[in-house]
Amino acid sequence: MKKDIHPRYYPEATVTCACGNSWKVGATQESLTTDVCSRCHPFFTGQMQRIVDRGGQVERFTKRMEEAQRMQQEAEEREAARIQRARARQLVEIVDEEEVEPIEPEETAKE
Repeated sequence: MKKDIHPRYYPEATVTCACGNSWKVGATQESLTTDVCSRCHPFFTGQMQRIVDRGGQVERFTKRMEEAQRMQQEAEEREAARIQRARARQLVEIVDEEEVEPIEPEETAKE
């Protein structure tokens, strides 16, 4: 192994949470900070109704899902309209292929 290429290891590094909780771990830095720990995270505290939402991630996700559903519905409507137009064209072609005598206007009866 090469000498002096590995970072220094601190077996008693302190981790401090935003809620004030702190504990000791082994790390390559003397002190670490974190936003959420097991003492304040909703999953561990039983407060599941409280959502940790940073920067509106949940709202952005639901907005994207709604937009995708709307676009899917519009695509289905366009496809249905395209199929209807194709059927109408086929009917017109069938009618055009048949030899149909033109309807002549009726002569008005003279008295």
